[in-house]
Amino acid sequence: MRICIPTETDDGNDAHVHAHFGSAPVFTIYDTHSNVLEHVNNSDHQHIHGMCQPLTALEGRCVDAVICTGMGARAVQRLNDGGVKTYRAWGKTVQEVLKRHQEGALEEITVRNACMEHNCHKA
Repeated sequence: MRICIPTETDDGNDAHVHAHFGSAPVFTIYDTHSNVLEHVNNSDHQHIHGMCQPLTALEGRCVDAVICTGMGARAVQRLNDGGVKTYRAWGKTVQEVLKRHQEGALEEITVRNACMEHNCHKA
């Protein structure tokens, strides 16, 4: 499984989870089979609200899940349409979030509980 976590930096397991999916400067991708981290820069992280295209940065990366603090309904729908599950991050770093995912402790983000105008749950 390949898990994408939007992060502030490319500091590996110690990278802090970014507050919102589309505006994350970096996408940290963890491959559970190979135990390898990959970092992808999000060139669209300074977009106008509602105009982001973060999926463009992830194109061709074969991501199975996205774990983030917040995500709008449109992004959730686009990811779900592509077979990608979305989960709400609880923890400050990549390592903490991955541990909680492995424990099955993360809430799935759906269109119904997605962020509304950046009114999101905080980790």
